[in-house]
Amino acid sequence: MIERYTRPEMGAVWTLENRFQKMLDVEIAVAETQAELGIIPREAAAKIRAKSAFDVARINEIEKTTRHDVIAFVSNVAENVGSQGRYLHFGLTSSDVIDTAMSLMVRDAGRLLLKTLTALETALRKRSVEFADVLSAGRTHGMHAEPTSFGMKLAGFWSETARNRERLVRALAQMEIGKLSGAVGTYSTQTHLVEEGVCQRLKLQPERLATQVIPRDRHAEILWALSMIGAGLERLAVEMRHLQRTEVGEVVEGFSKGQKGSSAMPHKKNPISSENVTGAARMLRAYAGAAMEDIALWHERDISHSSVERVIFPDAFILCDYATDRMVKLIEGLEINRERMRANMDLSQGQLFSSHLLLALVEKGLSREDAYAHVQRLSHRMKPGSQLRDEALRDKEVGLLLTEEEVDDIFEGSRHREAIHSALERAGVIAPSAARIAKSLPKSVSGTQKRGPQTTRRKATQKAK
Repeated sequence: MIERYTRPEMGAVWTLENRFQKMLDVEIAVAETQAELGIIPREAAAKIRAKSAFDVARINEIEKTTRHDVIAFVSNVAENVGSQGRYLHFGLTSSDVIDTAMSLMVRDAGRLLLKTLTALETALRKRSVEFADVLSAGRTHGMHAEPTSFGMKLAGFWSETARNRERLVRALAQMEIGKLSGAVGTYSTQTHLVEEGVCQRLKLQPERLATQVIPRDRHAEILWALSMIGAGLERLAVEMRHLQRTEVGEVVEGFSKGQKGSSAMPHKKNPISSENVTGAARMLRAYAGAAMEDIALWHERDISHSSVERVIFPDAFILCDYATDRMVKLIEGLEINRERMRANMDLSQGQLFSSHLLLALVEKGLSREDAYAHVQRLSHRMKPGSQLRDEALRDKEVGLLLTEEEVDDIFEGSRHREAIHSALERAGVIAPSAARIAKSLPKSVSGTQKRGPQTTRRKATQKAK
């Protein structure tokens, strides 16, 4: 991955130096386990631990002749170990070392990415609480539908991020796998006890049944989990891009001092972070597709997967970490325009509340079909500048069924705020209020049985009549 999109900690996991170090960790664990089992001399294992070292330049030099990087690596380490180096890589095939080392790298990269995802969850939850009661237009098909709140909107992305983190945890767990079963996976060159001992040392699980490689469905699941994170990031990024359009203007990405949006147009503030994350998500989906292609290897193995994985694993983890972190910064620095949200709601002239007017008429005795047709007729005949509330109050049939107070109650938005607040409490975004806890308790606990809101409204209406 290019330096521009590489955060240092994640980048360090995927360096060539770290790859060889993980391979060396596997080789040392193998030697020590074999010594315990009496397969190689104990002094050989001690020497391998004490003297093992590698030099990337030397490995590259040897590989020019061997045309095999693992052989070049083993040869270089053996040079440093001395005569006992003949016991290095004893009974192993290259994939034993490569695949087990890959599992160690993925585990380290996964831990870093989980920290970044947790930071995004925290940022989304914090801002969701901050704007829990700030109403904005909910949109379906890009059109105004019903009121929601900006906090409710962010809470949905918070919940999705949590699911994506859980998917990653599961994918990482199923790839904490070691494989030391030798050529074509038959353990013909050494006992399975070596694999078990090495995996115990490295805190991995032995592969149940392998060919010459760890089956690549495990690797594909990791890349799928990363692509799902990317898809979630893109959904959030697309939302931010739409809300930043000039015609909408409800949010603005943070704009730092000295930042410039366009080389030609000084006024520009563009949604560059959201667009950047959208592009990253496209790449992550492509990596997942490549990982799926790697599952079908010839017979017990080929190396068609090798060149692919050398690119997609570092790139996918680095890019996913970068994109997630960029979204953290976007959410933390996002500027929210409450006034514009209110003004945009007003553009639909109160029609955002049409479903509640419909339900109120049904509660008063109209059939759903008649109530729907009536509210639709009121909505579609509105002129520029008029409000659905006023149309309803002027309508004779509505006037026979609903009082002005009841109509006002529909259009003021308090019902939406209360329902949204309750939903956010149930989801664990915000702590439940004491009043709401008391209201939810059964009569035997709270001491009184309260009438529901519909009952209260019905009695008030009857009294008014």
